[in-house]
Amino acid sequence: MSADATTAQGDALDAARPRVDVRRGNPTDEELAAVIAVVDAAWTQEAAAAVAAEPARRSRWQLSARGLRTPLPREQGWSGSVG
Repeated sequence: MSADATTAQGDALDAARPRVDVRRGNPTDEELAAVIAVVDAAWTQEAAAAVAAEPARRSRWQLSARGLRTPLPREQGWSGSVG
């Protein structure tokens, strides 16, 4: 991964980080810092665990193999093959 891609990914993660708003009360700086640290750690752990698995790669044999043909329609019988 290039440095630009890493920076872009980091910027995207920073933009998606949760926002903490104090709506009631008057927390001290230490209390607010503790809440932010806990929420940030939980968010970072969840974001790291939310990685999708890469799809299984197909082998060269699977890529080159022809697909199966569709079955012959049995309701036509033998007369379906004659002009």
